[in-house]
Amino acid sequence: MKVYKVSVIIEKDEDGYFAYCPELQGCYTQGDTYEEVLENIKDAIRLHIIDRLEEGEKIPKVENFQE
Repeated sequence: MKVYKVSVIIEKDEDGYFAYCPELQGCYTQGDTYEEVLENIKDAIRLHIIDRLEEGEKIPKVENFQE
């Protein structure tokens, strides 16, 4: 299994939390708690990458990565 490193942005709003991955256009999710949105974005990224690979698309490389 190949490992991809992508960045994730998590924001808090009045309804809970919103998360997205800037490198994967259209890859976003929400959750009521931080823990929930974190699990949701992991699933969203995994499914997004699987779908792109099945369609023969390339996964962009992340040039700047910070933990």
